[in-house]
Amino acid sequence: MAAPRVLAIVLAGGEGKRLMPLTADRAKPAVPFGGTYRLIDFVLSNIANSGLTKIAVLTQYKSHSLDRHISKTWQFSTLLGSYVTTVPAQQRTGKTWYQGSADAIFQSLNLINDDEPDYVVVFGADNIYRMDVGNMLAAHIASGADCTVAGIRVPRHEASEFGIIDATEDGHIQRFLEKPADPPGLPDSPDESFASMGNYIFSAKAFEECLRADAEDESSKHDMGGNVVPYFVQKGQAQVYDFTKNDVPGSTEKD
Repeated sequence: MAAPRVLAIVLAGGEGKRLMPLTADRAKPAVPFGGTYRLIDFVLSNIANSGLTKIAVLTQYKSHSLDRHISKTWQFSTLLGSYVTTVPAQQRTGKTWYQGSADAIFQSLNLINDDEPDYVVVFGADNIYRMDVGNMLAAHIASGADCTVAGIRVPRHEASEFGIIDATEDGHIQRFLEKPADPPGLPDSPDESFASMGNYIFSAKAFEECLRADAEDESSKHDMGGNVVPYFVQKGQAQVYDFTKNDVPGSTEKD
């Protein structure tokens, strides 16, 4: 069988108000880390080292520093159609900037239409972690669901600070809760809850249908976690991917 076509979209338009003054002159994903690196290097490294080499980075807020870093640092050979490209807000659908994370992708649907992927990987740009995205993609394909959300286990008493995934033992998402006062425990660990990592994989056709429906909903906040994921949950088409099961090749117990 031919390998599935996958487009990775990195959401890098955040202001990062909580990191002021580090974000006074740059977007949050461009904040330096460990000398020469930037926060965005973690997600780009995770995606690229997972063999996904078609990556669009959606930018908006004070993006010059981020654009310059990516253009100088992330250069792929174009012989096999690989690329990492920054995509600024272009007002393709009207005279507004991005109204939310889902709207950012809706306004950039030309990326999906041009590439015609089977699956769309949508990751945030400012988290620090290591992950083999290929494992999550394989789990998404095997589940047959249209939406897969990466979940990280957190202590239940701290879970009210996060977007929480309420899932069955086999990973089927029943509810997606935003900072619930009484977070649900996990079937195999009642003292833990699944917090959303803000990392998603979608089946492309269903994702595009969702984005178009969300764009027409005037009551929507056009948010990935607040609107897009609940859309698939309601349809019974959302699965959670347990981050603790992610096996990075070459990693050790020390890692």
